[in-house]
Amino acid sequence: MTNKELDFVNFDTVALHGGQTVDPVNRSRAVPIYQTTSYLFDDTEHAASLFKLKSQGYLYSRNANPTIDVLEKRLAQLENGVGAFAVSSGQAAVSIALLTIVKAGDEIVATNALYGGTYTLFSKTFARLGVKVRFVEGSDLQAISTAINENTKALFTETIGNPSLQIADLQALSKIAKEHHIPLVVDNTFATPYLIKPINHGADIVVHSLTKFIGGHGTSLGGAIIDGGTFDWDNGHFSEFTAPESSLNNESFLEIAKEKAFIVKARYELGHDLGATLSPFNGWLFIQGIETLSVRMKKHVNNAQKVAEFLNHHELVEWVNYPTLPGDAQNSLAARYLPKGAGSIFSFGIKGGLDAAKIFINSLQLLSHVANVGDAKTLVINPASTSHSRLSPEEQLKSGVTPELIRLSIGLEDIEDLLADINQALQQATRK
Repeated sequence: MTNKELDFVNFDTVALHGGQTVDPVNRSRAVPIYQTTSYLFDDTEHAASLFKLKSQGYLYSRNANPTIDVLEKRLAQLENGVGAFAVSSGQAAVSIALLTIVKAGDEIVATNALYGGTYTLFSKTFARLGVKVRFVEGSDLQAISTAINENTKALFTETIGNPSLQIADLQALSKIAKEHHIPLVVDNTFATPYLIKPINHGADIVVHSLTKFIGGHGTSLGGAIIDGGTFDWDNGHFSEFTAPESSLNNESFLEIAKEKAFIVKARYELGHDLGATLSPFNGWLFIQGIETLSVRMKKHVNNAQKVAEFLNHHELVEWVNYPTLPGDAQNSLAARYLPKGAGSIFSFGIKGGLDAAKIFINSLQLLSHVANVGDAKTLVINPASTSHSRLSPEEQLKSGVTPELIRLSIGLEDIEDLLADINQALQQATRK
């Protein structure tokens, strides 16, 4: 058997083999865990060349690690990117990706149907850093284009909004971004590269919370940034990529890394300076998760469709928001961008409003009430009082969050057991 890294293209083969060259010394079939902080240099010249980005290799695990390297290469291949950078959380991935592009005085335009933590990051923390984020209704393409001005440096969206499930029209957003010469940054956490590859639809940069479906078992925190290698950083608006760096022998990141300029800059500037490092062990767990991603996603989607249909016809349910239900306003977008399914996360409203929603959640026996999604186990939460609670009522509504909304992340349990638990909790919640 060869230890050469081959250029596979099919999803499951990449998920199992991508990025790995078998250890030539011990011949480990599994990716080894390199639990080390640092690496020996050949000599002083070798050390200097690594720090100046003149040669490839490992110098310190805050910058790169052999276990994490396999994860990054595998993610880049799955997303059709040119490179990836794995970090300590999804929130770190969003922060580093955008702060690599913007500085004080710059602006970002973001669709408003976002995870509450991202909304708060943009509206509070980025504001303190001097970066203004303009939130715009994601389906209003004209308003998005109008919101972009000479200070705008990025357009941000989620493939499937959390928890509104607004599906991003990526091709339309990409066209707007290209017209204004800014990159389109897409959070693909809810969909994963199994359901959609945003770069194929015009995205320039993709981010993930690996904590969710990639890991799949609620055991590890992590995030990732994937560079599509498609954006022209030499268009006159991003001098940080083209200006000579004294620390790099007066060369620019674009000169050194070419189409990988963004991901190299993200890794060796903010990745290094902020230290949002992914541990080798967590990286190894994410590799295990990737290996079964397609198998899990198929059942996630299948179970979610059945639960959504069950609730949609239930007499105790007011409404269900799932893009593939008959008559849903997003049917056409789901068919275009998510032909394998619209994911396993959706929301619904119970008759009786917020009070009934609380009783429903407290009455569940199989479903787990936790602040997470994408687990093998089915999860439930009321976003208005938890994940989006730091938003004002007006901001919640703009994000698609109403007080009574219940979010479900459907797992891999037997469907009969899921439906039985949901049904008994609905009966408890609406009992007079």
